[in-house]
Amino acid sequence: MTLTAHRKMQLYGALLLLPAAVLLATFAYLPTVMTVINSLFLPGFRGEPAEFVGIENYQMLFDDPTFWQVARNNLLYALGTIPTSIALALGMALFVNGKLPGRGFVRMAYFTPTILPMIAAANIWMFFYAPQIGLFNSLLERLGFSGINWLGDPSVALGSVIVMSIWKEAGFFMIFYLAALQSLPPDLKEASDLEGTSRWSFFWRVTFPLLMPTTLFVLINALINAVRVVDHLFILTKGGPNNATNLLLYYVYENAFSFFDRTTAATITVVILLVLAVVATLKFTILDRRTHYQ
Repeated sequence: MTLTAHRKMQLYGALLLLPAAVLLATFAYLPTVMTVINSLFLPGFRGEPAEFVGIENYQMLFDDPTFWQVARNNLLYALGTIPTSIALALGMALFVNGKLPGRGFVRMAYFTPTILPMIAAANIWMFFYAPQIGLFNSLLERLGFSGINWLGDPSVALGSVIVMSIWKEAGFFMIFYLAALQSLPPDLKEASDLEGTSRWSFFWRVTFPLLMPTTLFVLINALINAVRVVDHLFILTKGGPNNATNLLLYYVYENAFSFFDRTTAATITVVILLVLAVVATLKFTILDRRTHYQ
């Protein structure tokens, strides 16, 4: 049996996609399916088979006040990090895209926090936040104020984690905005200068609408980053004090590897995936109408 040229091209394309498809199926789709299945069962003890309980695990999760506290923490964390880091990233990109002395050094300074490992960054900020010898409390004492237990006081601990995350993420998002700004046609700015358009009007009427594809991409990444927070919590607070900084993925880690409750961890993971899917769908649906693709 001889294959036609069209069939050969289809087979060639399928073979090219096969390695990526196998990796996706093995490390993304299959674990997701297994997580959903595990969330519907109670594990068996002493060799007994697992018991199917349906949505009972979800009912128990939604009756857990700790879960709702952690979900509230994560919502506050997302509201604190996503808009602030994106606004800072856009502002930094606009700044370093202009003509200024030492532009390369400034770009490197903005991007340096991004290339630091999260564990290293968390240790740096632990020194900043240290109650006795920390940089922030030393500055407050020189100004005549008493020191603050930045990571031990429940009223300020989550805010302290948010500040560190913004510092870490803003430079990463700046790179995407800077690349988008440099791809804009320069004749648009020349035409606006001839018309006497102010910089503010040019930004809101021309630049920002053309940056919407980048903004949509950055929003999705910022949303994912706001949920997958584990490593710097492990270094800074371990979710404390009294779950004041505990976030969803760290709560999954605690249930799976500290409490050895894999079923609850799987249930929380499914809830996270569903929430991310709904929010991402809404973002694509709403923002796509205001997006100008080039």
